[in-house]
Amino acid sequence: MFNSIRFRFISIYFLLVLICMTIVGAFIINRLEVVQIQRVTSQMKQSLDSIENTSAYLSNEDWQSKKDEIYRTINAWQISQSDTIYAIAMVDNKPVIISSTSNAENINTARSALTHKALQPNLILNAFKGNEDETIVIGGIDELNAKHLVKPIFSSSGHIQGILYMTSNLSEVYDVVDKARSILTYATLIALVITSILGYFIAKSITEPIRTVTKKASLMAKGDFNQRVDVKSNDEIGNLGHMFNYLTKELNKTISQTELEKSKLNTIFNYMAEGVLAINNENKLIHANPIARKILNLDENFENRFFDLSKLNIFVDYAKLESLEGESELEIDNKFYKIKYAPYRLENYSDLGIIIVFQDITKEHNLDNMRKDFVANVSHELKTPITSIKTYSETLLDQSNLNPQEIKFLEVINNESNRMSNLVTDLLQLSDIDYGSYKIKKESIDTYEAISLALDHLDLLIRNKHHKIILDVDMDIKNILADMDSLDRVLINIISNAIKYTKPFGVIKIAAHSDFKNVYISVSDNGIGIPKKDLDLIFERFYRVEKSRSREMGGTGLGLSIARDLTKSMGGDLKLESKFGIGTDVYLSFLAI
Repeated sequence: MFNSIRFRFISIYFLLVLICMTIVGAFIINRLEVVQIQRVTSQMKQSLDSIENTSAYLSNEDWQSKKDEIYRTINAWQISQSDTIYAIAMVDNKPVIISSTSNAENINTARSALTHKALQPNLILNAFKGNEDETIVIGGIDELNAKHLVKPIFSSSGHIQGILYMTSNLSEVYDVVDKARSILTYATLIALVITSILGYFIAKSITEPIRTVTKKASLMAKGDFNQRVDVKSNDEIGNLGHMFNYLTKELNKTISQTELEKSKLNTIFNYMAEGVLAINNENKLIHANPIARKILNLDENFENRFFDLSKLNIFVDYAKLESLEGESELEIDNKFYKIKYAPYRLENYSDLGIIIVFQDITKEHNLDNMRKDFVANVSHELKTPITSIKTYSETLLDQSNLNPQEIKFLEVINNESNRMSNLVTDLLQLSDIDYGSYKIKKESIDTYEAISLALDHLDLLIRNKHHKIILDVDMDIKNILADMDSLDRVLINIISNAIKYTKPFGVIKIAAHSDFKNVYISVSDNGIGIPKKDLDLIFERFYRVEKSRSREMGGTGLGLSIARDLTKSMGGDLKLESKFGIGTDVYLSFLAI
C-alpha cells in the first residue's frame, strides 16, 4: 500500500496543502499580531500626547509640587482598565514615581522608579536622556505580556520636567491571535480532510487505468497477447492506453512474422542435407537437426545434454571470440565430414554459443584418394621412361658430330625431361607424405646456416634478377628441430617463389627469431602479390594464380603445397599473407631446440 502511486500521490497532495496552509497561517497570525500591537501602541501614544497637550502645567511647573494635580489629571483620563500610566520625576537625581493610575500605588509615598517591578529601568533612563522609547515585556507581572511606552516632557527651555510611563496589557491582543490561530488550525484540518478525499478520487482516476494496463501486461507476459484496454480520456492516461493497444497490435504482428520465419527456418533446418548442432557456452546441446542426430547417434532427449567438443576436434575458449570460429575434418563411422563452426551471440554477449555444421565430404574424400593413387601410380610409371629419355638425350648431346639443329632439338628434349623429372619427383614426394611413408629424420639444425644454404642454392637466380636480399636473424636464435633435407626444400621453395614473382631489382627480406618453444622465419617481398580471391586456394595442388606466367617461370603449382605439408610433418606451420600489387609475406614456424 505504502509503495503505491495512489498513496504517494495523496501524501504529496496532503503535504502540499499542509505546507501551504501552515505558511499562510503563520503569515496571517504574524501580521495580525503586528497590527494589533501597532494599534495598541498608537492608542498609548495618543493618550500620552493628549495628556501632555491638555496639561500645560506639566511643562512649566515642578512635578513634585504638582503631584496631586498630576494624579487627578492622569486618573481622570479615560484609558482601559488594563492600561497604567506612571508620572515619574527626578528627585535628588533619582527617578521617583510621583503619581500613577494604579490602585496599588500610594501617591503619598515617593517610590523609586528603577526598582519598581512593573517598570523597565532602561526605558526610564533612556527617557530622561530625552528619548521616547518602547518595548514589549514577555512574561512580566503575573506572567502577562505588556507593552511599555515612555515619553519625556520638556519645559519651554528644553529641560526635562519628568516622564510619562504607560503600560498596556496585551492579553486581549494575544487572545485575539490565539482565537485566529485556532480558527486557522480548524480550517487547515478541514482543508486536509477535503484534500485527502479529493486526492483519493483524483489518484484513483489516474491509478485505475494504470492498474488495468498492468493487469493486461501481466496477462501478456503469460502468453496472452490478445489484450486491449478501454480508452476513456484524451489525456496522458488516454495516450498510454492508445500506445498499449498499438503495442499489442504490433506485437501480435511481429510474433506472427516471427513464427512464420521460425517455421521456415525449422523446415530448412530439418530438411537440409548438412547436419547442424547448436551448443551453448556450457557445452550443452540446445538444438540438432535430424541429420546431425543421425551422424552423432543422438536420441530424441538430447537437449541440455553435455557434449564433448573435443570429439569433433574442436577446442574453444568462450572468453576468446577468435577461438569460436574455424573448421576441421573428421571421420565418423567410415564417413568423412568437413566441420565448420562459428559463434552466435547477442550484442551484449549475454548469450553465447556456437553453431556447428557437418558437411559430408565422403565422396570428395574418396575421389581425392583415388586422385592421389592415380597420380602416385602414374608418377611411378613415368619415372623410368623420363629417366631413360633424360639419359639418352644427355648421351646424344655429348656427341661431337651433331649439327646445330640436332643440338637444339636434343636440348629441348633434355630441358623438358628435366622439368618432367622435377614434376614427377614432387608428385612422388607428395605421395609419400600423403601415405605417411616419407621418412623424416629430425636433428638440430643451425637456423642461420639453413637460411644461408638455401640462399647459396638460389644465388644464380638472385644475381640474374638483381634482387636485394636483407637478412635479419637474431644473434641468439635457437636451432631448429627438423629434417635437414625437408627444411632445405621448404626454404628453397618459399624463397624461390619470392625471387620468381618479384620484378628485377626487387627487395626480399628474410627475418628469423625464436622463443622458448619455436623458431619463426618470415620471407617478405615487394613482388606482384596474390589477388584476395586466390588466397584460399593457393595451397591447392597444381593451382596457379596466373597459369601462363607460372609456366614461363617453371612453376608446377606444387611448391607451396609441398612446403606446407613438409612443414606440418615436422611439427611446424606455414601461413601466407599477400596484397595484390604490393607483395607477399610467408610466415614459417618450426620446433626450437
